Amino acid sequence: MSAAGLSFLLFLLLTLSELSLKAASTTHWGDVEVLKELKNGLDPGSISPGSCLSSWDFSVDPCDHVFSDHFTCGFRCDAMDVSGHSRVTEISLDQAGYSGSISSSSWDLPYLHTLDLSNNFLSGQIPNSISNLTTLQRLTLSTNMLSGEIPSSIGSLSTLEELYLDNNWFEGTVPTSLTNMGSLRRLEIQGNKLSGEVPDMGALKSLSFFDCSDNSFIGGVPVDFPSSVVEISMRNNSLEGNLPSNIGDMGFLQVLDLSHNRLNGPVFSVLFNHPSLQQLTLSHNNFSYLQVPGTLGTQSELIALDVSNNGLQGMLPAFLGMMPRLAVLSLENNMFTGMIPPQYAVKAVFPVEGASSFERLLLGGNYLFGPIPRALLNLKPGNSNVSLVDNCLFRCPQSYFFCRGAVQKSSVACRSFGLVLIP
Repeated sequence: MSAAGLSFLLFLLLTLSELSLKAASTTHWGDVEVLKELKNGLDPGSISPGSCLSSWDFSVDPCDHVFSDHFTCGFRCDAMDVSGHSRVTEISLDQAGYSGSISSSSWDLPYLHTLDLSNNFLSGQIPNSISNLTTLQRLTLSTNMLSGEIPSSIGSLSTLEELYLDNNWFEGTVPTSLTNMGSLRRLEIQGNKLSGEVPDMGALKSLSFFDCSDNSFIGGVPVDFPSSVVEISMRNNSLEGNLPSNIGDMGFLQVLDLSHNRLNGPVFSVLFNHPSLQQLTLSHNNFSYLQVPGTLGTQSELIALDVSNNGLQGMLPAFLGMMPRLAVLSLENNMFTGMIPPQYAVKAVFPVEGASSFERLLLGGNYLFGPIPRALLNLKPGNSNVSLVDNCLFRCPQSYFFCRGAVQKSSVACRSFGLVLIP
């Protein structure tokens, strides 16, 4: 036999051997290739002994050796395709400090439901091939060193329910294609370098949790959130303008945090009559006044309210002391004047059955004057944490205007006198 014939025969035998191994393999050969690509894309020096990836030994079949001495963790096989092969349905790497890139993988895993690579040191960009994960329900890339823009191809993951891209180095704008994911329930993109305006979320009919805090977003708060939303956090951006007037239409909203922005105008009364809102944080903005609700807050579900460090003016609103469930109230560092309403003192000192007392009442840094309510002076240890420092109480003049004049001349002359009651 000639050398050429011998070479062809050897090639044929190797090909048949490979096909035979693929046929006998429990794991679909395409899934094995993706697992290999994932491991090969990482820095070998970051794969420490005892980690999940250190047990990935491709001399044996992955799905057939799960929880043996090989392939001890990091992925899961469940589904069986029409050919009888096991398919990889979950990849969840341990937090072992893996570094390297995921951009060289084809991500051709049609049965994958969960991909969790969080809390490592992965770098580079999210590849467009991520769109190959057509049945993915949960994508978690949190707390890595991924960079670049969020690819628009990620919006083609129509079955995705949870998307975690938080605490990376992503930049640029949020692709509008994200709003195509009608099954998305949770979207976390906080702690990046994202900019531009936050797109309207109204198309995400299943969305319940949204967090875009600690970025560089500009523009206003989106007016179009789905009625299903439960929690919104957009703190520490550069958002401007008024609050959305339709915020009361979010009938399931429980938590709203818009602190550390540049929002202004009124704090709408609908927030104090909201049927489900429990925690409202609007501190460190430029809000100017609180609208008084027609029900005086007696139907409010609020448990915690923080509107400190704004420019709120007017008399200290008495209705805040009438909210049945309110336990934490911070009005510090505003421009409130007048005397402390007796409702505040009663709520802080005298428990009422079926209603919450003030656990924390922070009124410091305003222009409050006059006597401190006697009930607060009789506050007993274990009742409340009350702060009245930096006001015009006790030793300062009773006149607000004289007090304010003294402040302009010397802050020590007036607002330094106050009271802190910390049991």
